[in-house]
This record gives sequence, structure tokens and C-alpha cells, in this order.
Amino acid sequence: MKITASFSLVVPALLSGTAYGFGLSMPGQAQALRLPTSAAASVSASNTRLAMSAVADDVEAKKEIEEADEMPESLVRDEDGPDGNYPMRRKMEQMLREAQISITESIEKIDGGATFHEDAWLRPDGGGGRSRVLADGKVWEKAGVNLSVVYGSMAPQALAAATERSGNRPEPGPDGKVPFFAAGLSCVMHPRNPLCPTMHFNYRYFETDGGIWWFGGGQDITPCYVNEDDMKHFHGSLKAVCDKHDPEYYPKFKKWADDYFKIQHRGETRGLGGIFFDDLDDRDPDEIFEFVKALSNNVVDAYGPIIEKHKDDEFTQKQKEWQLMRRGRYVEFNLVYDRGTIFGLKTGGRIESILMSLPETARWEYDHQPVEGSPEADFIDATKNSREWV
Repeated sequence: MKITASFSLVVPALLSGTAYGFGLSMPGQAQALRLPTSAAASVSASNTRLAMSAVADDVEAKKEIEEADEMPESLVRDEDGPDGNYPMRRKMEQMLREAQISITESIEKIDGGATFHEDAWLRPDGGGGRSRVLADGKVWEKAGVNLSVVYGSMAPQALAAATERSGNRPEPGPDGKVPFFAAGLSCVMHPRNPLCPTMHFNYRYFETDGGIWWFGGGQDITPCYVNEDDMKHFHGSLKAVCDKHDPEYYPKFKKWADDYFKIQHRGETRGLGGIFFDDLDDRDPDEIFEFVKALSNNVVDAYGPIIEKHKDDEFTQKQKEWQLMRRGRYVEFNLVYDRGTIFGLKTGGRIESILMSLPETARWEYDHQPVEGSPEADFIDATKNSREWV
């Protein structure tokens, strides 16, 4: 079976944050917006327009992507992608496959209603992946966990969008492009209850020509209200994993998350942080792999207890409206600033896998200002002034 996408996008599970789709028109005051599950219209943000215009330079519009009944045993082949660390590629793929299964099974148990729908797909330019999406659950409105293992070649501009590294970049080949391999697992979960936070994680491994490689990733949380105990648990769980591998990791990566997830035009962060790292290649790759594996295995431990604690909490219509407004901020960040979005627009991939992480609904109110001294105002303060939770 084949499906066709109007814009070919690589799954940005591989990259620095999250990347979603397009089909967004700003609603008026107090109007809720249902976001699409397939690509459609346009976004006025200049960054997005520039990224979309680059698609014509790097990929063909209307590129076919094959749906598969099931994933091959391995998507890593020695003859594909740049020369590199093939054992690491296979090890990373296997670890991410196992993590995807483990995480989705745990989330299904917590939800107690819906199950994940699975799509396997193959990318014509090389590789493929498996998307698992839960919709209309008891706890989660929508949750997606996406695995991608892709390879091929990309323009230098796409590489620049994929990493912060300023040096040690490969030279383009005769065709002006750079061979690459990337394996990643990414997730976003949007709960129904506004007292339950949204959670995102992404862990990835990247190689380019000339033996250049790095790991990246992180996990962050986006509540609608400040709950000190929840934040201590979430950040404390991440810090415990980091400390086992390097005591400098947590403070460094916590600040990196605060900086990366900043919505510049709002002067506030998307949520209340977590950890974020990129271009991690300063020690033996097997050592970094074990760190990334430990974080992947910690995803549910960091997030699940918070959901269990609040999934049955009562909430008001006002709190629900506030949740939808915060989802609007979530969308703004992902469409305007996320590095993975821009990278995805410059390469090839499966559009439904990219769009799986959009919330079903979001809300914008004109010049909304929380009441001074309210829980909503306290949350805004926490997004404007970084707090130390542990």
C-alpha cells in the first residue's frame, strides 16, 4: 500500500525537540481550534515560511512513502548511509525499539481505555520507522511514540538545522549533499485533565560522513499549573539518572532545556523544563549510549506517577480553557522555533508521523492576562523566571 504526502518531511523524532505539521489559522478571541491530522494550510511565522520554501530545493513534492504490514527485523544495512559505527547503529535501533514497546505498554495500562494504533512505514530514500498513536483515551486525549531509523543525504543547510555544532562538519559531496544516518525515538502525550501535564521526550543518534557522530535528546514537562511536589519528582528523577553518569549533566542539561524551549516572542518557556542536550560526543560512544538508554528506561518512572496522582482530579471549565491556551503556546514554539521542524522540511519522510504529536485542540485569546496572584499568574512567572526544583 502506498500513501502520498503533499510535502515530504523526515520524521523529526531524530532531532532536537519536536516537529509537527501545518494547518493552523489563528482563531479569534475565546475560540478553540481543532488541529489537523494531515498537512494542509499555512503558518504566518517567517521561520516556517522560509523552511517550507526550502523544501523545493531539497526534496520532491509528492514523494511516495510505502506503508508496511510490519517493520523489518532491522532497518540498519551496512551498505546504506555514510561509513560509520554500524554496531552502534544496530544497538541504538534495538534499544529504541524495546523502549517504544515498553513505554506504550505502560501508558496503555495507566490510561485503562484506549490502545495504541501502530503504523509501520518505509522511506524510499532509506530506512523507515514505526509510529504508535493513542487517541481518545480515558486519560490521554492523544499520545504518540514514534520510532525512526533513516539514512540518505541532505543539504548542508539541513545539517545546520539539525545540530548546534559550529565545527567538525563534513564537506558536501559532488552532489552538494552530505550523507547521514539517524535513529531516534520521540513522544508527546497530551492528557485530558488540565491538572495532568503534557510530556515530551526525544532520544537520538546521528552520524554524518567522515566518522562524525553525536547523541542528543531529553525529556521535558509542560503542566498548566505549578505543583512543587510534581516538579520535584520529575526533575529529581531526571537528576538521579544524570548523577549516575556525570554529576555535571543535570545542571548543564536543565539550563539547556530552559534556554532551548524558550518562546522568544512571548518571553516565556513552553513549560517547566527538564533536560535537553545535543551534540554529545565528548566521551566513548558506548558510555553515552548507556546514559541515553538509562534515560529512555526512566521515561515512565519520571512521568507516570504524576499522571496516576492527578488523572481523576476534578477541574473547572476555567482550568480547561487555561489548558487550551497553554497548548496554544506549545504549538507556537513547535511551529516557529523548533529545530526539528526546519530540518524535517528540508529532507524526506512521512507526514503523519510528524503530525502525530499535535494536540487535538488549542486556544488563543486576545491579550489574555492572568489575574494577579492567581495560580495561572504563578505559572506564567515560573515560565519567565526559571526555578530550581531539586
